[in-house]
Amino acid sequence: MKKIAVFFGEGYEEIEALTVVDICRRCGLEVSMISITEEGMVRGSHGINVQMDRTFSEAEFETYDMLVLPGGMPGTKNLEAHEELMAQVDAFYAAGKYIGAICAAPSIFGHRGILKGRNACSYPSFESHLEGAEVTAGPVEISDHVVTSRGMGTAIDFALAIAGIFCGEEKAAEMAESIVYGGNRKR
Repeated sequence: MKKIAVFFGEGYEEIEALTVVDICRRCGLEVSMISITEEGMVRGSHGINVQMDRTFSEAEFETYDMLVLPGGMPGTKNLEAHEELMAQVDAFYAAGKYIGAICAAPSIFGHRGILKGRNACSYPSFESHLEGAEVTAGPVEISDHVVTSRGMGTAIDFALAIAGIFCGEEKAAEMAESIVYGGNRKR
């Protein structure tokens, strides 16, 4: 079974983070909600507290197939300020393992030089941070092992894209149908 780690810092965007967790778990993927605060509960940007599966120090990075960074403010800034998480993002990227970010969080990839020569998208006011990327207005961009998405309104697209990578497009399409989703999903 493929394993995905979703990282939560104070001020994360709840829908972006939890949509990935929910849809990927429905598809049979193992998803860990990981607190970078070392607290068992992390508060989102809209005051919603969510119980985590583990803390950063408990994460077994060698077991994960993908790292996911949700957006939100100040959640994105908190993720980027976490040096050990950034070291893991760099290591996953260098190893050709999947990394994903949505909304403001793709700016982190831009700042780290990960998007050079790639198609990428983000929340519109963060597009200038996608350094070296060919910026698109698509709901999701998959460029090799780097996945980006635009925001809360594209969270289902983002989650289905991740499900498609690990479970196959047919399973992702079945999931889209089962949740009565008729959105922007690329086929």
